[in-house]
Amino acid sequence: MNTQNQSIITEIINIKDSLPKKQRQLCDYILENYQSIGLITIKELAHNAKVGISTITRTLSALGYDHFNDLRKDLYNESVPTNSKWTLKKSFSEIPNEGEDVPTLVQVSKEAINLLGKSLDSNLIENLETAVDLISRASHVNVLGSRPYKAMALYFEQLLGEFYSKTRQLSHDTEVLCDKILQFDEDEVLLVFAFEPYTNRIIEAAMLAHELGIKIILITDHIFCPIIQYASVTLQVEVSKETFSVAPIIVLIEALVIELGKRSSEESIKKLKKLERTLIEKNVTFAY
Repeated sequence: MNTQNQSIITEIINIKDSLPKKQRQLCDYILENYQSIGLITIKELAHNAKVGISTITRTLSALGYDHFNDLRKDLYNESVPTNSKWTLKKSFSEIPNEGEDVPTLVQVSKEAINLLGKSLDSNLIENLETAVDLISRASHVNVLGSRPYKAMALYFEQLLGEFYSKTRQLSHDTEVLCDKILQFDEDEVLLVFAFEPYTNRIIEAAMLAHELGIKIILITDHIFCPIIQYASVTLQVEVSKETFSVAPIIVLIEALVIELGKRSSEESIKKLKKLERTLIEKNVTFAY
């Protein structure tokens, strides 16, 4: 691992012009895409940068690294401020108090819109399609979230369950997670919400599912979430460094559910109409 005091980005900039052509090409690619390096393997990096694995190995050595994973860690630390955790607590002191110029609702709304814009990129769009494919082919989709993100798991289950019956919620009783995962069939999918601070129980659950050959869809915040290495597909959304917000996650959930509904639109609409009619007949919902 690079032990120099200067940042890895600065080190790459300083050293790249002294390297051979292919290594300079790799350095340029890393500098342009360092925030997403944590989402790809060394083979994918070689393909994307149009260099060989041997070029990556020599460049790592020139930068003072023995392993690609060590470079990814340093790039992650460079791209994510150390104060990114516990943003809900920080929000209480950062958001203007009553009587100040900017109302809290206005500031939170603006930050949510900003996060949505940053989250929407080609990687997220492509990976969303892959996630929909996995769920569409699965015999069951198992949903897991903890702490504030348990609510996101429940919201996804509630929306999807309106027309898709093959869902299981794992977030209620995490003490028996291993018991439940061991009963998964190989054609099932595990959808995990994992955001800082990551919980050990969620990490262990993903690790076990991966060992059993279960496909994992990960919805997360940072490129170095410890579950990324076990995920079949990762849906990364932006999180605020200043104000706690789950707006990008909610939008992602709704897009995922709508796309799943569109894949089986005729059957999905039929089920939703039947549900609507039944709820009115049973006086569950109010009919004008």
